[in-house]
Amino acid sequence: MQFSPALLWKSLRSWVLKFFKRLGSGGGVKEELKKLRGTVSTIQAVLLDAEEQYSQSHQVKDWVDSLKEAFYDADDLLDELSTDVLLKQMMTGNKMVKEVCLFFSSSNPFVYDLKMAHKIEKVRSKLDEIAENKKFHLDKLSEKTFPMSGEREQTHSSLPPVVVGREDDKKKIIDFLLSSSHGENVSIISIVGFGGLGKTTLAQLAYNDVVVKSYFELQIGVSISENFDVKIIVEKILESLDGEKPKNLEMNTLKDHLHEKINGKKYLLVLDDLWNEDSEKWFKLKDLLVGSGSGSKIIVTTRLKKVAEMIGSTKIHDLQCLFVDDSWSLFANMAFKQGEVISLDHERIGKEIVAKCGGVPLAIRVIGRLLYSKNTINEWQNFKEKEHPNMNEDGNSIIQTLRLSYNHLPSHLKCYFAYCKSYPKDYKINVPYLVNVWVAQGFIKSSNSEQSLQDVGLKYFKDLSWRSFFQEVEEDELGNLWSCKMHDLMHDLAAQVAEDEIILLNSDAKRVGKKNSTFVN
Repeated sequence: MQFSPALLWKSLRSWVLKFFKRLGSGGGVKEELKKLRGTVSTIQAVLLDAEEQYSQSHQVKDWVDSLKEAFYDADDLLDELSTDVLLKQMMTGNKMVKEVCLFFSSSNPFVYDLKMAHKIEKVRSKLDEIAENKKFHLDKLSEKTFPMSGEREQTHSSLPPVVVGREDDKKKIIDFLLSSSHGENVSIISIVGFGGLGKTTLAQLAYNDVVVKSYFELQIGVSISENFDVKIIVEKILESLDGEKPKNLEMNTLKDHLHEKINGKKYLLVLDDLWNEDSEKWFKLKDLLVGSGSGSKIIVTTRLKKVAEMIGSTKIHDLQCLFVDDSWSLFANMAFKQGEVISLDHERIGKEIVAKCGGVPLAIRVIGRLLYSKNTINEWQNFKEKEHPNMNEDGNSIIQTLRLSYNHLPSHLKCYFAYCKSYPKDYKINVPYLVNVWVAQGFIKSSNSEQSLQDVGLKYFKDLSWRSFFQEVEEDELGNLWSCKMHDLMHDLAAQVAEDEIILLNSDAKRVGKKNSTFVN
């Protein structure tokens, strides 16, 4: 299990500040907390360096793990202090409770301050020891790290994502969509393949084709994911058609509205990311979709071939990995500037790295963007030999590859990405709202008085989007960033780093769940 030093620092700093707010007038407690704050500041100075080396050094991992355990102790102490604060509040309003509590020495203010100061001193001593140990290791490790000179400036263009090697797939999908009826009122084509192959992207390419747009009277796009609820799906279909979500309507009313919308009209419906294997549920939905004009089509994307078979697909399109040349072309688009002359050494090592991506477009995109900012041959060679695993169709293998990009994120971006696990899969995220949440959580700091926190947050969002942590980014009519989604594998990664790695406290410092699965809320 890995752990994010940057997020640990945010938690530790928050813990100390909240501790200061809650302590009473005891001088001993205050003095120990001042010392603790100094220790935390010392740790902050080395945490960013630890962030850079964490994925590459067992020494740094051990150090951060020690710090994590010390933080658990500090967090437990904060819980104890919170309980004491609550008890004092009870004593203030209830004479009997006060008399009972004062009977015990732990409620005596002098004894309490002495006891609490001793506990804080114990935690601080442990942190002091860890901080000193880290200084020693950082001096040794800094000589071994590769320089980051020559980093290339990123361009956060809002151009549509580059798609390579899917021309033949797109043609086959479009040919099906434009074909005459296959003996059914509604025909279904299922795009099947494991995560990261680009099933959704392929469906979008066909959906947005000019000829396809002119062929169908209605076009509808709905994300399904693992929650197959017929009522919710019908609401999403109506929202796609009307531009607003139906409000608190019964199922029978929703059915009537849907029938009015599609009756006699030739439509194209995309059901993205279908997992449901319950045929009864499926046919309840399909029965609502058959009252349309002849020639209507449904595109289903799914990882499971048995789902494609269960729904009675007219055609199943098995999406394959990219060919070698297409994989390299996509990687080059991600890893180099447009028109940049690629050295023979970069090409040689790059092709070896691409081969490890196994033709999976999502992995190629993410790794390409990661290496865009690593200019030297040494950095590429080091990445290939020490970090990049061989890919296979296993979802964990793909997430392991995606995690490399997370590990190499600048420290300040990690918490922004991890926070997005709080959204459901396939959720259309409102970008301005997300940025405001980041600001409200205190993630964003600006050193430029002329730049608002929202502007800084928007810049960070563009950076994450450029690195392929977000997709399907849309703008409003004025060209402002409006919405986005996360690939479900990226969502799985966010859930991992948020639930398995991060210790964070909520706004009033109460523990949320178990120690290794807490998050800001």
